[in-house]
Amino acid sequence: MPDLASQPAAPRQFPCKHCGASLTFAPGTHALKCPYCGTLNEIAADATPIEELNYATQLQQLETQHDQIEAVVVHCDGCGAESTLPPGTTAGTCPFCGRAIVATAQTKCIIKPRSLLAFAIDRQKATPQFSAWLGGLWFAPNSLKNAAETGKLVGIYLPAWTYDCQTTSAYTGERGDHYWETETYTETVNGRSETRTRQVQKTRWWSASGVVQVPFDDVLVLADRSLPDRLRAKLNGWDLPALVPYADEYLSGFVAETYQVSLPDGFEVAKGIMDGEIRSAIRHDIGGDEQRISSVNTQYFGVTFKHVLLPIWMSAYRFKGQTYHFVINGRTGRVFGERPYSAAKIVMTILVILAAILIVMGIVGLMKQ
Repeated sequence: MPDLASQPAAPRQFPCKHCGASLTFAPGTHALKCPYCGTLNEIAADATPIEELNYATQLQQLETQHDQIEAVVVHCDGCGAESTLPPGTTAGTCPFCGRAIVATAQTKCIIKPRSLLAFAIDRQKATPQFSAWLGGLWFAPNSLKNAAETGKLVGIYLPAWTYDCQTTSAYTGERGDHYWETETYTETVNGRSETRTRQVQKTRWWSASGVVQVPFDDVLVLADRSLPDRLRAKLNGWDLPALVPYADEYLSGFVAETYQVSLPDGFEVAKGIMDGEIRSAIRHDIGGDEQRISSVNTQYFGVTFKHVLLPIWMSAYRFKGQTYHFVINGRTGRVFGERPYSAAKIVMTILVILAAILIVMGIVGLMKQ
C-alpha cells in the first residue's frame, strides 16, 4: 500500500462533459449531476467489500502516518469545527455555529475514510421539512423564522468510527432470591386493637461470580465535537449495511468534517457503550430475582474498526447571541433541532387563557341570576 501521507489532498473537481461546470453528487442516486444542463455522470460501481481494519495495527501505523492523507481543512474559531469547503470556495459560513469563516492553508494528517453512507435526501426534500418544522414551533419569537431562514441548509458528512470486537468479562457479585415471610402486626379497628398477619417479601442474597462472552458488531461512535451532545445523541438508526466504498465523487458539492475524536479516544467511548450490554449479560448470567454487580474485568479481543462518513442536512442560526441547530438525517429524513422560547408569548397566552376563564365564569354567573 502506498504512503498516502506523501500525497497532499487537493479538493477534486468534476467538470461537466457538456458545459464544463462543476458536477455535484445527486442525493438518492449514484451519479453526479450538472446544476446547469442536467447532465448525469454515473459513479463507477465499486465491488470492493467494506473492510474492517485491525485496530492494533492501525495504532502502530499512526506513528508513521501510514494510510493517512494530508487534507486542507478550515477551522472555525467560534465552535472549533474542522471541515472542508467545496472546491473553489475561499469563504463561507460555519455550518455548525453560523459564524463567518475564511479558508486558510491549514493541513492535517488524518486517517482516510474507506466507506460512507451517501445522501438519500436531497435539498429539495430537506428544505420543506425545515420550513414545516419552523412553522410548527409554539411560543417561538416572531423574528426567529426570519433569523433561521437566513441560514441555508448545508449538506455535511459527519465522521464516525465503528468498532467490532469480542469481549470476555470476569465478574463478581450477588444473586438475590425473593421469598415470603408471615409478619404479625397490630391495627386499630373501630377503636379496638386487633392482631393481624400479612405476607412480606424479603430477599436472600448469595455470592456469585462467573465469566460472560459478548460479541459486538459496528458499535458506532460519532467522531465530531461540533454538534451539541443533545443533538448527537439523536443521530442514530443509521443503515450501516448500506455503506458504499469511499469515492471523492460522493463529496462533490458537500462539506466533509474531519474527525476530532481520535481512533483510541473513540474506542474508549465505544467501551462505555459496550459496558451496558456486558452488564446486562452478567445480570442474566447471575440469574435470580435481583442482581448486584461488584466488579467487572473485561478483556477485548480481535478489535477492528471502520472510518465512515454519515450524511446530514443542517442549518445553524444565531438568535440573540446564541446558536441554534436544525438537523435532518440525510438517509431517513428524520428532523430534529433546537429552538428558543418567547417569554412574552408565553405570558400573553396565559393572560388570554385567564381572561377566557373569567369571561366564562362571568357568563355562568349571569345565567344563574
